Amino acid sequence: MRPFDPQLLRAAPAARRPVVALAVVGVLQGVATIATAFALTAVVLAVVKGMPVGRPGAWLAGLFALRAALSWTSERVSAWAGSRVSAALREQLLAAWLRADADRRPDPSHAVALAAQGTSSVEPYVAKYLPALVTAAVVPPLAIATLAVVDWPSALIVVLTVPLLPVFAALIGASTRDATQRRWQALSALSGHFLDVMRGLPTLVGYGRATRQVETISSVSQRHRRTTMETLRLAFLSSAALELLATISVAMVAVTVGIRLSHGSVALGTGLVAILLAPEAYWPIRRVGAEFHAAADGAEALADIQGHLATGTGSEVAAAGAGRDDAARRLAASLARPATVVASGLTYTYPGTTVPVLDGVSLTAGPGLTVLTGPSGTGKTTLLEVLAGIRVPQAGTLSTPAAHLVSQRPFLTADTVRSNLALGTAAGQDACWQALRDVGLDGVVAAMPQGLDTRIGDDGFGLSAGQRARLVLARATLSEATVVLLDEPTAHLDPESAGIAHEAIRTLAARRCVVAVSHRPELVAAADAHVHLEQGRTTHSDSRQDREAQQ
Repeated sequence: MRPFDPQLLRAAPAARRPVVALAVVGVLQGVATIATAFALTAVVLAVVKGMPVGRPGAWLAGLFALRAALSWTSERVSAWAGSRVSAALREQLLAAWLRADADRRPDPSHAVALAAQGTSSVEPYVAKYLPALVTAAVVPPLAIATLAVVDWPSALIVVLTVPLLPVFAALIGASTRDATQRRWQALSALSGHFLDVMRGLPTLVGYGRATRQVETISSVSQRHRRTTMETLRLAFLSSAALELLATISVAMVAVTVGIRLSHGSVALGTGLVAILLAPEAYWPIRRVGAEFHAAADGAEALADIQGHLATGTGSEVAAAGAGRDDAARRLAASLARPATVVASGLTYTYPGTTVPVLDGVSLTAGPGLTVLTGPSGTGKTTLLEVLAGIRVPQAGTLSTPAAHLVSQRPFLTADTVRSNLALGTAAGQDACWQALRDVGLDGVVAAMPQGLDTRIGDDGFGLSAGQRARLVLARATLSEATVVLLDEPTAHLDPESAGIAHEAIRTLAARRCVVAVSHRPELVAAADAHVHLEQGRTTHSDSRQDREAQQ
């Protein structure tokens, strides 16, 4: 059985208050449970002796009400703690991956499974398993200590039999842990394969190979089903074993007390208290065993999440407010620096390969437009990602302020046009319309049902490829970054739209450093500097003055 891991409090500072609150509620529930046993005994004795039951009945009713309130509070705090910790872990994971370079990020399929299913499975761990663990740490010792004062023979039986429950739970829990690991691996494989199939579905359909993936997905799904059923089978066996042990132990106390009552060696009140308190020493431990199986996925996912936060940059992620303040300071510092990119001797090799994509590339780009050209596969896109800080070169030096990168497949979320346009900025409505006007997209947006407030689908669904390209170009004009990196910004545009986009790029380059990858001769002709890459190296570089002098 996996105990509470203090690393949770360091990995998710938001978990500290919920865990402390759960501990306080657990202690109060334990005290109320012990008091209820005495109150119920007092009511029974009053009925047997023919005494008034008003006062002990009022105490019993009050304790029942208190326990109901504590149970309600525990449920509310548990649900709040689960959602709070899950959201905090998801936020830290995403922040860690965003701060890490592309080579240190996990595989997309594993990242999706961990950030979605993994963080969600932590909720039962926090909301159910931790409260049960707190109760098991408080109630059994209180019950045993009370029994030792009231009836020491019953306490002795409980002390000798209680350790059997955690021992059996630990033995079964070891098998559960292995089964849960296999289930988590199967889930990650299923998620990864499904994601790969969905990404390549258009290509598979185009080549008539889509139906061939049905068998593979079915095979992975069956493996996930078998591991899930294996985990459930172990969970039922564990619960049955713990129930049997607890039932036999409580029966031993009850039989012992009954025999002593028949011989008159123990008072009725003492015997009733012993019989009522004995189950309370076993029930919390049984609940821990049951909740452990429900939270086993969360425990496994939590260990995986902690590994990512420890090995990545997640340990450096501060609180959300401090992170935003630090980001604002870095952005202000970058804006104060001149819009100049200086790269010298950059060398980059993709992980798992030996041939460098970039081999000693040097580049200097100041305010104005610098165009990168070269055959496909020579590292133009990789160079932009290095300049943007997404990838870290193995050799060379790089000096650049904060950059805004527009990739060939830009990020567009399922939100309004306004939200996608002003992403990461505080642009107002007038600025948004002006940016759309600069790229010739204002008429298209104005014709939409709600204008700027029209919602688009994920990845820009509802817009054509050219409209998506112009939308992210308009977003680049609203960016506060002094360096703008464009990867084939007009690849999906017709000549007329490309001309409008080129004019917007030239306007943008009048006040910033713009580095664009393009094969459009008109954009190359308008560039202040032209850099040509061949086989990952800079083979040609000139400026507009050089070209004019040659002409």
